[in-house]
Amino acid sequence: MERIVIDTNVFMAALFSKKGYAYTLVDLLASKAMNGEKYNVISVPLALELEEVLFREKNRAKYDYFSDDDLRSIVSDIIAISHHTKLHFLWRPFLKDSFDDKVLETAVNGQAHAIVTYNPKDFGGVQKHFGIEVLTPADLLQKGAFR
Repeated sequence: MERIVIDTNVFMAALFSKKGYAYTLVDLLASKAMNGEKYNVISVPLALELEEVLFREKNRAKYDYFSDDDLRSIVSDIIAISHHTKLHFLWRPFLKDSFDDKVLETAVNGQAHAIVTYNPKDFGGVQKHFGIEVLTPADLLQKGAFR
């Protein structure tokens, strides 16, 4: 597994618990990036979506122990540990949710091998049409990725 795109819901889950697969994955990617190995792919639209979701009022209430500066730092850190890709080709609408289309477009343009999400059913047809696996964090880690 060389490149992945992590859906916003996985980053959100990593914020809520240090015990789950999401946190384990993000922590592993951060450790690898410190050694110069970047696996996650991110685009400007995906980074902006992550920031917007983090700052939604209902989400802020769930993790009020983070300051606004903390959240901006988290987004900056995610960007720093990721490959950056520009979206030269758009595939909209392919999926039911335009937010998921941003994930797909980042994966296609960034030549990712997998999309990592807690909602694989939302990415129906992606593997068939684009050859990109859709995995949960548990699936990815159980495959022994990034070792």
